[in-house]
Amino acid sequence: QVRLVESGGGLVQTGGSLRLSCVASGRTLSSFAVAWFRQAPGKERDFVAAISRSGGWTHYADSVEGLFTISRNNAENTVYLQMNSLKPEDTAVYFCAAKESSSHTTDVYTSKWYDYWGQGTQVTVSS
Repeated sequence: QVRLVESGGGLVQTGGSLRLSCVASGRTLSSFAVAWFRQAPGKERDFVAAISRSGGWTHYADSVEGLFTISRNNAENTVYLQMNSLKPEDTAVYFCAAKESSSHTTDVYTSKWYDYWGQGTQVTVSS
């Protein structure tokens, strides 16, 4: 079992930046592919970004490509999401998710593929 805890959310103005952290405990995170998803009120949970176990590949949703950066520090069992140039439409609860896998398929975009989830952290971008 692995426990994931997100932090770093908050209230920010349009154009601002935030860095989210996802800290794992119980298992070493280096065995897991990790992704960030987000869910706005009344909407489905959407893929944001994913990173492989070693950080060798990353993938982003089109809406955040070039604005958000996913990274990881396996020595600290932590995955980050740096979010720049935030917009009101980025407002959501952000979740990190993990899957013990080396797979590199379109499954990484799918929430159902991931086995472990954090509780989420709220990001609110004011206009």
